[in-house]
Amino acid sequence: MPVKGQVNFIMLKVNVYVTLKKEILDAQGLVIKKAIKQIGYDNINEVRFGKFIQLEIDDRDKTEEDIKKEIDYLGDKLLSNPNIENYRFEMVRE
Repeated sequence: MPVKGQVNFIMLKVNVYVTLKKEILDAQGLVIKKAIKQIGYDNINEVRFGKFIQLEIDDRDKTEEDIKKEIDYLGDKLLSNPNIENYRFEMVRE
């Protein structure tokens, strides 16, 4: 419930997905695939393991383009290793 005098704004969530590049051997994915087959699921052909990172951003003073640039910077410099990983992100308003 809003508090008197409080400014309400929409929080922006950014979901960032980090995965190994296709040419990089995904050892964790192979282990998971093997375990899946051992418990009887033979229809799984490939498993790729990755990371999911969710950021909540106060976007009151930012344009969508500014936020995209910030997330790209974070994705390249902090959230992924560009030598072996790719990242993508989606912005979700709540």
